[in-house]
Amino acid sequence: MSPAHVAPGESAAEAALHALRRRIIAGELPPGERLVDAVVAEQHGVSRNTARDALRLLAAEGLAVSVRNVGYSVRALAIDDIRDLYAARRIIESGSVLQSHAASEDLLADIDAAVTRTERSVRGGDWSSVGTGSLAFHQAIVRLAGSPSLERAFDVIAAQLRLAFAVIPDEGAFQVRWIARDREIAELVLSGARAEAAKALAAYLDDSEASVIDALRAAERLRTRAGEEPADDAPAGSSPPAIGEAETHPGSSVGAGAPTGADPSPHSAAAQRGAAAPKGHHD
Repeated sequence: MSPAHVAPGESAAEAALHALRRRIIAGELPPGERLVDAVVAEQHGVSRNTARDALRLLAAEGLAVSVRNVGYSVRALAIDDIRDLYAARRIIESGSVLQSHAASEDLLADIDAAVTRTERSVRGGDWSSVGTGSLAFHQAIVRLAGSPSLERAFDVIAAQLRLAFAVIPDEGAFQVRWIARDREIAELVLSGARAEAAKALAAYLDDSEASVIDALRAAERLRTRAGEEPADDAPAGSSPPAIGEAETHPGSSVGAGAPTGADPSPHSAAAQRGAAAPKGHHD
């Protein structure tokens, strides 16, 4: 993995933070993944002290949790977290659409390109990219407002959404059903029908929130039947393994010294989709 790129005006810890957040959005770091400072330091070309600073910042963004004498792990979200995220999405995304009258041609082109990439991923059966692509579409919507502050806030929301999608048993089936609605919203924005686009987006987010919550509850029931009954207030995701438990997630490389991984996905209240398909994602 290449070292974190340090942009002008940001610290090495902030650069590592942004790299970790991008990996969460890409589905590489699932809920419960152990984040070992030595591994983070090696992967991102920073010192262990800088890696610890980056992990503290990641926890401050609600993307990681710290357990005394255990360390950091990627956070698992509870249903109340999903409701909170969707409340923020309604304000940020709908407001961005309504304020998009001054958006440049390049920003509008990004909207179309994001949906086109996701449609291509669906046709190719690349389900892990479907979730990432849908999130990229919604990030492009927020950029229409021309506010770097909103963009930064939504980057954190997008990463948290990915954590919600990661615990859905069949993300591909969940995500794919939203792509046509992404396209519908994109076409309304591109045609200048901002009020209609905002209305379609509001309905989309309502349906998405309900679907994500339903999917998380279903995943919770599956774990309970499998003998993994969580506490009543436990988040709807995997608990981080305790010290000495070598729980890994194939495909990811931040963990207790061994590669681990995850799949991405995006959508509704944090997500959903139809059609039986391998794991994917949605926004």
